[in-house]
Amino acid sequence: MKKVVVFTGAGISAESGLATFRDKDGLWDKYNLEDISTYSGFENNPTKVLNFYNQRRLKMINAKPNKAHFALNKLCEKYELTIITQNIDDLHEKSGSERVIHLHGKLNQAKSIINDKIYEINGAELNVGDLCELGAQLRPNVVWFGEEVENMDLAINLVMEASIFIIIGTSLNVFPAASLIDNAVNSERIILIDLKPNFINGIEIHSGNATDLVPKIIDEILNL
Repeated sequence: MKKVVVFTGAGISAESGLATFRDKDGLWDKYNLEDISTYSGFENNPTKVLNFYNQRRLKMINAKPNKAHFALNKLCEKYELTIITQNIDDLHEKSGSERVIHLHGKLNQAKSIINDKIYEINGAELNVGDLCELGAQLRPNVVWFGEEVENMDLAINLVMEASIFIIIGTSLNVFPAASLIDNAVNSERIILIDLKPNFINGIEIHSGNATDLVPKIIDEILNL
């Protein structure tokens, strides 16, 4: 069975109502990233950081997958599907996707500050005083600036094996994740779907909403 790898960014989640970080009027326009997305920011003011992610988590809990999320799962009819995402939400999982690789962590998880052991978060809040079994404070299991991207080697290997590589809702400006496209050396097709796509020679470019375009493109792939 041929393999399809889908790489998703904030654009696909934005169409489910989750705010992006980097777009105009995104979260980085409202918050100082040094304060809320670095370990030093967490050390300086853990309450502020945890509250920020508590707000994101609550919105995630209330968000629903959109047509693009559901359409991707149809690829399993003919292909071995893996989704690699930069997003820290769980919308792919909510849609029924079974193989999702998170590069930047998961908002519904915490980890210990002393040994990185992962803990599931029950509900919307993680607060100061929530400790691991060794007595250390828990932090969100998300990749902050200056930290190593999770699962990058796995993602590279998966992209190298893909017959079709589909990129959805990302500017391809966030590295190292954006470099995944350079590893699609065995792909028969590379497809980019975004509201404002960067035009890259040799790949199929589709400009528009994921909820409009993804279902049509998936149907086209399945009917070949």
